[in-house]
Amino acid sequence: MRPVDLAREHGLSTQAIRNYEEAGILPAADRTAHGYRTYTPLHAQALRAFLALVPGHGHQRATSIMQAAGRGATEEALRFIDDSHGQLLEDRRTLQAVEAALGDLAPVPPEHGDTFIGPLARRLGIRPATLRKWENAGLVRPRRDPQTGYRIYSPADVRDVRLVHQLRRGGYLLEQIAPLIAQVRSAGGVAPLESTLRDWRARLSARGRAMLKGAADLDAYLRARDA
Repeated sequence: MRPVDLAREHGLSTQAIRNYEEAGILPAADRTAHGYRTYTPLHAQALRAFLALVPGHGHQRATSIMQAAGRGATEEALRFIDDSHGQLLEDRRTLQAVEAALGDLAPVPPEHGDTFIGPLARRLGIRPATLRKWENAGLVRPRRDPQTGYRIYSPADVRDVRLVHQLRRGGYLLEQIAPLIAQVRSAGGVAPLESTLRDWRARLSARGRAMLKGAADLDAYLRARDA
């Protein structure tokens, strides 16, 4: 088949097909007497496998998987797949930790106006050094006064400090708290975070399903290649 035949099935350009071949994602094509590329059903299966792998593994890792498979280094390809599954498992554990921590949080009253490290530490009954430790861990990010260099905690910073304080009292470690605070910060608060967590969970599930689809198409390609 011609490059355009291979490209048309997936809505790709013929240049994309040539690029995939040059990158080692597809096996090298045979050439006609006039130098035109010709592809086989094996190339079509390789392309389907690659495109199925991308949603679950990302473009770069899917490329590495197909390059290894093309070289006959099946074990190397499988290790790349294992790495992706390991990352997915770690992401699931992070989500579970965030959900568990969120369930332990009491409502945080809204804050108004900025404050400094001393008054904030006294309000919470902790030492200023503790706030600096949390800042060094990336859990809180107060800005600095350009004239004095003093830390200035905005209402959002105070919210983060209160959440960290709650979780520390609940026995959570700083490294366990960090993902939750990052999610709260990106969501703009705890309430919007619940929707963010649902979306996060859905994305992880979609990624897991995509990995299954990619594995099936890769297996079909490897079987066809070895036949």
